[in-house]
Amino acid sequence: MALTANDKKAMGFALTAVLLWSTVATAFKITLQYLTPLQMVTAATAVSFAILLVIALIRGKQSLILLELRRMPLYYLLIGALNPTLYYLVLFEAYSLLPASEAQPLNYTWAIALTFMAAVVLKQPIRKRDWLASALGYLGVFVIATRGDLLGLRFSNPIGVFWALLSTFLWAAYWIINTKRNAESIVQLVLAFGLALPFLIIWSLFSSDWSGIPWQGWLAVSYVGLFEMGITFLFWMMAMKTATNTSLISNLIFLSPFISLLLLNQILGETIYPSTIAGLLLIISGLILQRLRLEQKRRR
Repeated sequence: MALTANDKKAMGFALTAVLLWSTVATAFKITLQYLTPLQMVTAATAVSFAILLVIALIRGKQSLILLELRRMPLYYLLIGALNPTLYYLVLFEAYSLLPASEAQPLNYTWAIALTFMAAVVLKQPIRKRDWLASALGYLGVFVIATRGDLLGLRFSNPIGVFWALLSTFLWAAYWIINTKRNAESIVQLVLAFGLALPFLIIWSLFSSDWSGIPWQGWLAVSYVGLFEMGITFLFWMMAMKTATNTSLISNLIFLSPFISLLLLNQILGETIYPSTIAGLLLIISGLILQRLRLEQKRRR
């Protein structure tokens, strides 16, 4: 089937987002050489907030931002506490303790965590295929975390694995709470990041030493703020809105972890263990199985 002009444009947006997301694990590790996780969250949030605010203003969303803030200030404070504050603090802590080649695949289990949180919070049923998808995903987690030593259960860094898995549940919680409000994505992000930023700045000033950070650190954290927490999400949203059939682009996201592993190996020289590849394939298999179930549900 020939692609329409809109589908070709959507593929361009989607591939751009996937390629940019593939670089962020490398950027995380480079940034953590110069900044603490708290400094990293604070600086990246500032960069992301600035670029998102500019885009929102160019699109004429200022009145909508003010309206949403007046309507639900506590809601956006809660959202900001989850994302960017808690989620990225926990995620960056995981990256500081684990090789990025291990932390990044573990983070992909957030969709599986979402299944369990939706069952508890939204009372959504967990079906047999969900259980199988979850089993595959968390088996992949064990393979990566133990570097293939499943019987010995020797975790490469149990605390790092804990933080990585906790980040998936925080991200799932963010998405569940986000379903309560139908405001535009960029409006929600501007408000969440803008309300979180003053608290992050005050916290980091009292608990961190910002002096002596070299230009490489500032450049790396700016990259994280721009592409992980900022415009890449908008590229993906534009792709989803432009495509005549989202299934054409939705599976492209699974390219990201494999490209990321290649970059980590080539740029940072990280060893990519066979267990990491095996575990990632199990996680991706679980996610695909889960997605197939959702696609079947939509067709009914």
